[in-house]
Amino acid sequence: QVQLVESGGGLVQAGGSLRLSCAASGRTFSRYAMGWFRQAPGKERELVAVISRTGGTTYYAESVKGRFTISRDNAKDTVYLQMNSLKPEDTAVYYCAAGSYTAVVQRSYDYWGQGTQVTVSS
Repeated sequence: QVQLVESGGGLVQAGGSLRLSCAASGRTFSRYAMGWFRQAPGKERELVAVISRTGGTTYYAESVKGRFTISRDNAKDTVYLQMNSLKPEDTAVYYCAAGSYTAVVQRSYDYWGQGTQVTVSS
């Protein structure tokens, strides 16, 4: 089992920045690829970004490319999502997830956090 706890969400004005953190505990963090997903009200949960076990490979949704950066610190068992130039349409609950493969599909991820709310005001 892997337990994931997100933090860093909040209310920010459009154009602002936030950094989300996801702390893992349980099994060896470096064994897992990590992903950030989000779910806006009335919409399905969608991929934001993923990062491989070593951090050498990353993937971003087109809607966040160039604005968001995913990174990880395996010594701290933590994955981050730096979000810059935030837009109102980025408003959502953000979830981190752990899986055995660097994948873009949600079903590949076995463990999920409880989510953290990000609200971007216009």
